[in-house]
Amino acid sequence: MKKKQELPEISRPVRALLVKAAREAADRAYCPYSQYPVGAAVLTVDGQIYTGCNVENVSYGLSNCAERTALFKAVSAGSRGFAALAIAGGARQAASPCGACRQVMAEFCAPETPVFIARLQGGRVTATTLGALLPLAFRPGAGAPGRS
Repeated sequence: MKKKQELPEISRPVRALLVKAAREAADRAYCPYSQYPVGAAVLTVDGQIYTGCNVENVSYGLSNCAERTALFKAVSAGSRGFAALAIAGGARQAASPCGACRQVMAEFCAPETPVFIARLQGGRVTATTLGALLPLAFRPGAGAPGRS
């Protein structure tokens, strides 16, 4: 079983910085098919911020969401410890992470990792945790799905 990760408290200024970074990342989204830009920012435990945007493909299954893009960038740069994530998408209602993104987040983040969900511009930011978003996630070290 994975050791419980000690997460730093996320201050309001850091939360605001993460949301701002996610909103800026959404400006770089490649979404000619959905016209629905989404940005994400992930904060590592050592204070680095990695961003990502959704990148679509005409063959929809080959598209990649902003959350996975940000996490994959961080992992490919050598990061493995994550303190918080922010997602920005949607004009009227904030975009919540899809199931695939939630499961990828569960691969690299502890259940108590803060997740901030915001619209593209203004409005209230919803604060939650990965555990609240995906309470029964497959976790590393738990064995293959469907096995005891």
